[in-house]
Amino acid sequence: MPELQRLQADHASAVLAFELANRTYFAAAVSDRGDDYFDQFADRHSALLAEQEADTCAFYVLVAEDGSVLGRFNLVNIEDHTAELGYRVAQHVAGRGVATATVRNLCQLAATRHGLRTLRAATARENAASQKVLTKSGFVPVGPAEPADVGGKPGTWYQRHL
Repeated sequence: MPELQRLQADHASAVLAFELANRTYFAAAVSDRGDDYFDQFADRHSALLAEQEADTCAFYVLVAEDGSVLGRFNLVNIEDHTAELGYRVAQHVAGRGVATATVRNLCQLAATRHGLRTLRAATARENAASQKVLTKSGFVPVGPAEPADVGGKPGTWYQRHL
């Protein structure tokens, strides 16, 4: 059974493997992160852990029984009991309810562990799968999202009160 775990230093190699294995799949929905992201991954991972330590963000990974990462689920820009939700799941588990179940779980953690009252998430207009995950998880559309908010593509903001 996969387990949602708070991001830790020892997740670095599994997260990098997840990102590399799914790079082309992710780039179909949002702009590619570019080679620099992968070349500087260790530094970026350390920076995420520092942000998490400062309580401005909370990063989670969905870890399979074999230790591989099946997805990343992030709460960023935590301020005034509100945060932005971002997530991505591996191509081989997409369409199986993994993202929806984990987003629902993270919504509970956002309220109980992080004291959040509202979550926002932006998704590209053509990303029907992400829109479905959000609506099944209790989010409602609240307005347009700029391309800068959605990896370079026009989109929609969704919101959920916890």
